[in-house]
Amino acid sequence: VPTFTSLLARLAPGERATHAVDEALLRDAQAEGHAHPAIVARVQAAVVELAAQGARVVVCTCSTLGGAAEATPTGGRFTATRIDRAMADRAVELGPDVLVVAALQSTLAPTAALVRDSARRLGRPIHLREHLADGAWAYFEAGRQAAYLQAVAASVRAAAGGAGVVVLAQASMAGAAEHLLDLGKPVLSSPELGMRAALARA
Repeated sequence: VPTFTSLLARLAPGERATHAVDEALLRDAQAEGHAHPAIVARVQAAVVELAAQGARVVVCTCSTLGGAAEATPTGGRFTATRIDRAMADRAVELGPDVLVVAALQSTLAPTAALVRDSARRLGRPIHLREHLADGAWAYFEAGRQAAYLQAVAASVRAAAGGAGVVVLAQASMAGAAEHLLDLGKPVLSSPELGMRAALARA
């Protein structure tokens, strides 16, 4: 929540946002799969509820659950989107050699599918690789943010050979980009790109 509160204050001062956090959804998606019908139904119910509270645009900031959120039937009453769609589009534009890095196994497949979908929509060829920053998530769960970002950055360095652009699949990984300024290739994260896109749609 602080990440997106800060971004909104910088990008659109005065714009109001409601934040809804449901950690159980991610845990259950990891256990049952992000495409499990019960998981999809819960995600979409949460999106609809936020729209009922007055949201013009509902943004899912979880890469694992983003596909379900984006597919929510809106009836034209509001926009449902995912924080990483704009990042995927940018990665495809910068491609063709794209490396997707995630700290959670459950995030790799949905993010890779998203990048491929963007490539199809934009009519661009890509060569996609997936990489798990093994062990990094434990630092995040322990509240050790600095160690988490350093572990992600180290993992990116080890895997980035041959990639033209690196995609940090989870919004929580965004700070790792600051540790990779000397990598010599674009390192994309979702929060700011996604917020700019959501504000444009609003």
